[in-house]
Amino acid sequence: MAASPSLRPRLLVALVRTVTLALALTGFGLLRPVRAAEPLAPAGTPAAAFPKPDRPVAEIVAPLWASEAQRDSVDEVGQVMRLMGIAAGQSVADIGAGSGYYTVRMAERVGPQGHVYAEDVTPRYLVGLEGRIAKSALTNVTVVRGEPHDPRLPPASLDAAVLVHMYHEIAQPFGLLHNLAPMMKPGGRIGIVDADDVPSRHGTPPALLACELTAAGYRQTGFSVLEGGVGYLAIFAAPAAAERPNPGAIRPCRDETTRGGRDGAAQRAR
Repeated sequence: MAASPSLRPRLLVALVRTVTLALALTGFGLLRPVRAAEPLAPAGTPAAAFPKPDRPVAEIVAPLWASEAQRDSVDEVGQVMRLMGIAAGQSVADIGAGSGYYTVRMAERVGPQGHVYAEDVTPRYLVGLEGRIAKSALTNVTVVRGEPHDPRLPPASLDAAVLVHMYHEIAQPFGLLHNLAPMMKPGGRIGIVDADDVPSRHGTPPALLACELTAAGYRQTGFSVLEGGVGYLAIFAAPAAAERPNPGAIRPCRDETTRGGRDGAAQRAR
């Protein structure tokens, strides 16, 4: 039924007010639709094809392991980027990006000719990442939804990838490493930042880390204890296709540190 002539002006005013309010809220980001991050590549080898790690897997508890101010005070990201040779124009990935602490700083480092893929698997972290990137007005960052065993990034797209304080949370490390390798360009390097502690206390003993990556075909090229008590950085070269072991042939590494072994060295399980 049509509105009476006397009601039409009031309806028009109400409509204008509603549209104006909606535009204002959108301007503040309150009604802006959240974009669901999507994978950028087909699924790789499934997790079930790989052996389980012979160690505890830590629970994902927070998107940030320490305050950004604390980490900036010791130049954590700067240390890592210098040691890894991350420079302007490169394409890099922040695997398990969490709050985006590394993402935004790497985006500034690689510049407009470079690119950063901010990958995570936790939906609420992805929403937060997209909000932070939008607020920062960064145009060289893509937020990507991966899988716990597969980052789902484009093949041969990365000069470098960092996994920061999250390796101990990976339930299927052999799958993730196997599927990550084809995403690296020739000469691409992987940097893993972690604490020298047992996985149940949110760390990875360096010997265990090196053993697991060697089992997946990676070659260690560097190791540094970072200044400021923020852990260590281990750098690895990703294997070429012919160097990647068959998933069924991978042997997990024994977590001797958790078991209380005297020297803490990781050994292949028997």
